[in-house]
Amino acid sequence: MAEPGRALVLKLESALLAAVAPWRAAPAWRVAFSGGLDSTVLLHLLVRLARRESLPPLSAIHVHHGLQPAAEAWPAHCQRTCNGLGVPLQVARVQVTQGNSLERAARDARYAAFIARLGADEVLMSAQHRDDQAETLLFRLLRGAGVRGLAGMPASRALGEGVLLRPLLRVSRAELEACARELGVAWVEDPSNDDTDFSRNYLRRRIMPALTQRWPRAVESITRSAEHLAEGEALLGELAQLDLQAARTDSAFPWLRLPSLELAPLMGLSPARQRNALRHWMAGFTAMPDSDHWAGWDDLRDAGASASPVWRLAGGDLRRADGRLWWLPGQWSSPGAGSVRWAEPGQALELPGNGRLQLAGEPPAGPLEVRYRQGGEVLDVPGRGRRELKRLLNESGLPAFVRGRLPLLYRGPELLAVANLPGLAGPVDARWRLRWTPPTNDQGLS
Repeated sequence: MAEPGRALVLKLESALLAAVAPWRAAPAWRVAFSGGLDSTVLLHLLVRLARRESLPPLSAIHVHHGLQPAAEAWPAHCQRTCNGLGVPLQVARVQVTQGNSLERAARDARYAAFIARLGADEVLMSAQHRDDQAETLLFRLLRGAGVRGLAGMPASRALGEGVLLRPLLRVSRAELEACARELGVAWVEDPSNDDTDFSRNYLRRRIMPALTQRWPRAVESITRSAEHLAEGEALLGELAQLDLQAARTDSAFPWLRLPSLELAPLMGLSPARQRNALRHWMAGFTAMPDSDHWAGWDDLRDAGASASPVWRLAGGDLRRADGRLWWLPGQWSSPGAGSVRWAEPGQALELPGNGRLQLAGEPPAGPLEVRYRQGGEVLDVPGRGRRELKRLLNESGLPAFVRGRLPLLYRGPELLAVANLPGLAGPVDARWRLRWTPPTNDQGLS
């Protein structure tokens, strides 16, 4: 029979191998290696497994924040550890922007460094464990999180071009410490972990010990609740996809390349299902508002038919126009401005902050210039004579939020064409057409 310590090591190796099994065909495995207890045990266990299993190439990434004097010694410690294990190590030095939450700023900098170094389909393993999961649920509960937040940290999720994997979420901190003692490994202690001014440290040092003294299985029970909530969140996701399916119709302006939904199918849902569907749809575009700020959705939904309501969110705006909801990234908040001389109309023209413009066909003669609406513009429309641009845009049904960005082609004082709109984008003989590719950004739009 194996000795107790040896039995624990074998148990954790077996659990780890099962947790990473779906990713054994990945091109590479990387470990987020802080040098602390949790990531040190994870790295050692993976190296032990690699000696007897066929696994992807293993390497480690250490992110150096430089936030405290003690941290200056950690990169060297991590390098010694990796040298001893034969594991390549990358040290990423980052700058943490001071803000309202130092914890969040450090986390953002850390994940940005991981994303920058993670290749396509590669797996980054992080060593969060069962106690971390329990603390996360309590922390989010105290902040009034919904089902998604209370589901805790997912075991895996997309990260950049790869995958973030947390294979130790079912393992306790005590088991990891006992395993480290058995393996005789050294790790660094972060002095800031004792600072209870940080919310998570307060939970870890003050609240969790009191809970487990009264309820010894509190951590296990809390993490089990997180698993139940994760299952509930998955079901809400399936419901959202069903509700969104009917709303994902094509708009009359596919060239806009902006996410949009038909409003009518959503109006037939209960308010709770509306919020659920929108939460899932907007998750890739912006941080979700708290419960109090969902009143912005009610105002947008219930505004009069002639209104152009806007719900402003962290990553951009949700707008309503002509029976559709449109997601506009932050850069769409301002209209086009100024004018741009088009010296070589045979080549595409990059519009500052407003995409690209092309002339398909034989360009018109004369000095050309691109401008934006100022009001009072008039266009000569074949068969109709001179018409106010405002009236022509109303007839086209183009959403109002686009009109200030719509490129207008001028030759001197003469308005020649309005990009992309049928009957207005060029001459009646179709010698040329003005084609605009609007801007997108990286927030779920590419």
